[in-house]
Amino acid sequence: MTMFKKVLVSDDLDCINQGIISVLNTLNIEYITQVAYCDDAFLKIEKAILDNAPFDLLITDLSFIADHRKQKYPSGEVLIRTLKQKHPQLKIIAYSVEDKLQKVRTVMLESKADAYVCKGRHGLEQITEAIQEVYKGNQYLSPQIQNALNKKLSVEISDYDIEILKLLSHGLSQKEISEDFLKNNITPSSLSSVEKKISKLCDHFKANNTTHLVAIVKDLALI
Repeated sequence: MTMFKKVLVSDDLDCINQGIISVLNTLNIEYITQVAYCDDAFLKIEKAILDNAPFDLLITDLSFIADHRKQKYPSGEVLIRTLKQKHPQLKIIAYSVEDKLQKVRTVMLESKADAYVCKGRHGLEQITEAIQEVYKGNQYLSPQIQNALNKKLSVEISDYDIEILKLLSHGLSQKEISEDFLKNNITPSSLSSVEKKISKLCDHFKANNTTHLVAIVKDLALI
């Protein structure tokens, strides 16, 4: 089958880069290059466009360990969002250990990645599948995160919502959550605000009570 011609791999762990490169070699990709910094990935993509030899595909991690070198693009998520805004035709696969559905939703819906693959035992197999699907113009999600685009999550779940859900899962009462928010300067922190938010979350997820709500969001891997 025909395939991407030119691919850039961005990850700060050389062993990960080599694993992806081995996959790309089996797919007979003609030109493969790798970088360890998001800034380098951005610059290579920009230069390739100026040279009229653009990359077809970027495969990037999301988290990069900070070191002495200051980065304009400190994470793969920022890199993806920036590149998709400038060059929407560029195909991008996120490859990350992060498997929380809220993160997946952000990367896919806001940053506009074409695929999200979870690192792990079957990561390289799924990278192969993702490359093939993205080449055909399809989106791809690893099986364990396919619920990320579930219609139940069609209304955006905010970081504030996630924090409430986490505290509920830890057994805190609504009053205790309000007190925790007040202590940690999280707003709105009033008891009435927390109660209203929990009620809305129960309605959204069709939960009968807070225990049921926690069970649902855990099943969806939101927390």
